Amino acid sequence: MENMVFVVFIFIFRHTNNWAILVDTSRFWFNYRHIANVLSIYRSVKRLGIPDSNIILMLADDMACNARNPRPAMIFNNIDEQINVYGDDVEVDYRGYDVTVENFVRILTNRLPEVTPATKRLLSDETSNIFIYMTGHGGDGFLKFQDNEEISSVELADVMEQMWRKKRYHELFFVVDTCQAATLFEKFYSPNILAVGSSKRGEDSLSHHVDPKIGVYVIDRFTYYVLEFLEKLKQDSLKTIEDFFNCCPRHLCISTVTWRTDLFQKRDYRQTLLTDFIGNVRRIKILNFNDKQLDREYNCFKNTTNEEERKNSVIERRQFVYVQQLPL
Repeated sequence: MENMVFVVFIFIFRHTNNWAILVDTSRFWFNYRHIANVLSIYRSVKRLGIPDSNIILMLADDMACNARNPRPAMIFNNIDEQINVYGDDVEVDYRGYDVTVENFVRILTNRLPEVTPATKRLLSDETSNIFIYMTGHGGDGFLKFQDNEEISSVELADVMEQMWRKKRYHELFFVVDTCQAATLFEKFYSPNILAVGSSKRGEDSLSHHVDPKIGVYVIDRFTYYVLEFLEKLKQDSLKTIEDFFNCCPRHLCISTVTWRTDLFQKRDYRQTLLTDFIGNVRRIKILNFNDKQLDREYNCFKNTTNEEERKNSVIERRQFVYVQQLPL
């Protein structure tokens, strides 16, 4: 009986768990802000409930240990230096020269070597919602990795299609902060994808401010205002994807934030909660059942031998009812 109820439950809700893939593709000290971007998003995603076991973190360089860093083992995303985003609980899955186009594609499509540990794998399935955040240097239809190679918009689109055909996701939220960011997802054609970029074709994505004590820009504009938005959220937030799209208007970003919603057709993105992708809460509410409803439930347990035990079981089971499934 329990197994049959579980199958029906999955069929109804489809969405049971959330994953995040956070990628910095840039090396070298002058790209400090890209590391800070990713680590800041990583901190927010964890605060909203996604555990490290469901996060793949890729950092192309180790700014915390860079000889130029005046704050060894620390990375800050603000001139005030109030939050060290490279805290004690950061778990980097791919670092340095392991951050490559090949590894990124292998992670998404589950084509990693057999010896790869589970902590470095995206163990998602057709009930998983996936949040992908990427930052680095890009151009018209490409994003550079390590100043050595690049992934194109066509390749990204084909990777998403492979994920869909291999039942690697239920819904996917793709966010990218780079120059001409919108060109990276314009070729997408797979279903159930939402995408947003920090700039449209022909536009640069700009940095926000310099920390003179460090000597470089410490965060990009789009990510700065995304973080400002995320820091106000709690795990039970009712903010929607539309709210996220509008968190960095042009007068703040100095670029045109662009998004795609045409592939996301099963429900209205304006009513889709942001925590459906970056949260980790199971919402419940207490329901009171009348005698008629309890009798209907009572009949489901006729096979139980003890009548008194059957009645008590029905009443106890119906005191709490799950609504709107989110990941455990």
